Amino acid sequence: MMDLSRFRLHCCWQLKQLLCGYGHIVKQRLHHSPDLVSFVLELKTVLEVALKCRPECRSIPPPQYYSQLIIEMEDLGWDKLLSIDTEFRTLRLRAEDSSGRQHVVTVKLTPKHPVEAPWCSADLPVPLAITWTPQSSLGHVHTQFLLLLESLAEFWAVLDEIDEKTWVLEPEKPSRADTMRRIAIANNVSIKVEVDTQHPKMLPECCLLGAEHVVTPLRNKLNANMHLWNPDCSILQNLRDVLEIEFPSPATHEKSSFSAECGICYAYRLESAIPDQVCNDPRCGQPFHQACLYEWLRGLPSSRQSFNIVFGECPYCSKPITVKMSTQKP
Repeated sequence: MMDLSRFRLHCCWQLKQLLCGYGHIVKQRLHHSPDLVSFVLELKTVLEVALKCRPECRSIPPPQYYSQLIIEMEDLGWDKLLSIDTEFRTLRLRAEDSSGRQHVVTVKLTPKHPVEAPWCSADLPVPLAITWTPQSSLGHVHTQFLLLLESLAEFWAVLDEIDEKTWVLEPEKPSRADTMRRIAIANNVSIKVEVDTQHPKMLPECCLLGAEHVVTPLRNKLNANMHLWNPDCSILQNLRDVLEIEFPSPATHEKSSFSAECGICYAYRLESAIPDQVCNDPRCGQPFHQACLYEWLRGLPSSRQSFNIVFGECPYCSKPITVKMSTQKP
């Protein structure tokens, strides 16, 4: 009987990855096997179990899969291929819309391609629904993707104008999937707009943020002038006309003018949030993160809470202040 207790198993990274989670079993079998042949047979059994638990390791595409993939890429054009993974399953294809914007669609093929439909994803504000038949190809995916991009051209043009001509506070780095913009109006005053992907020039959902003594006159103008909204003009021009204001822009203001720190944590960004709660006293006007103010007020014995709204005093001027925390947050 051979003593294998001091033996160690060295293998390639692929086998090591496959045996991940089975190390203790392999070690046990190694130490208790009477000889090397017995251990190899034991190892074979462990590998078979590991493969059954990872069906993707068994589903290696047939040779026709790779020849079909090459044919489809030649038809589409190799210049459209941004990257492909080492298993030749996941491809990233580039596309350019009529306005010159660059886009990427990720295509994950199954081993039964093209009989089974691939999984496709992209940075879009709407679902990417690809029509697929066993006769379809990567070219069909790319064509349908381009058609969807063109249907969103006006939507992106509206947001591009906002991004170029105003100071956007949120999102910090907008993606093509984002439909919301929070636009700076003045220090601690902003408007949040939600643009409709199908009707991007129609009156969007608007939410004015800031101290009540500043926001109330703007809200009154918005309600009074709503009938003036012209769907033939851009959202930005309509907002100027309806609110009777000029938005600060990169050409006229520094962004630091609208980056006031939270009066509690002394930071501007808290994860992805920026200060959006402001003391209503005109002599104070201190901004706070919603989460910071909520936790601060909840910790004061003088504050009172009604459902998810906390009533208390401003940490700076002691004037009454309230904050509402969304129910999904603690």
